Amino acid sequence: MRVIAGTARSLPLKTPEGLDVRPTTDRIKETLFNMLQWDIPGGVFLDLFSGSGGIGIEALSRGARKAYFVDNAQKSISCIQQNLTFTKMADRAVVLKQDVRSALGSIREEAVDIIFMDPPYDCGEEKAVLAILQEMPYVTEDTVLVAEAALDTDFSWVSQLGFQITKDKQYRTNKHIFMKRG
Repeated sequence: MRVIAGTARSLPLKTPEGLDVRPTTDRIKETLFNMLQWDIPGGVFLDLFSGSGGIGIEALSRGARKAYFVDNAQKSISCIQQNLTFTKMADRAVVLKQDVRSALGSIREEAVDIIFMDPPYDCGEEKAVLAILQEMPYVTEDTVLVAEAALDTDFSWVSQLGFQITKDKQYRTNKHIFMKRG
């Protein structure tokens, strides 16, 4: 796994050992960031269920002003911190070792530009996280929310939480659902 573009382009990133983390492949990451490229420069990025931190680091490399990394596994937190140090981006990062649901209330930003979540597949965390995010003042009408999920994950319920799906990008084994306040 590596950084695709920006100031840290081509730098390799570590991934935590074990089966708990499934890093987003370079090809899917490149497609994702091609779709987000105009929202990143100068913005604030939330990387929820961060794993290795590869998505948030990619955002920093492409010009995000600040990125939050949230994960509750110590192996992931150690990996994120090593990757941030190696890419020289630790000064623009906030790493939170806690449950994503509780971490959302401790983010003190006027507005967050992009929120990316990649919870374990088929665990239903997307609904719980979006239920909390609908109440957060930093989620504005301009905030882009992206969920990475298994292909068969149903998102028909998001409108009940005040969000609308703006794009559904499907890959061979998973998909990205793009949402905004609706």
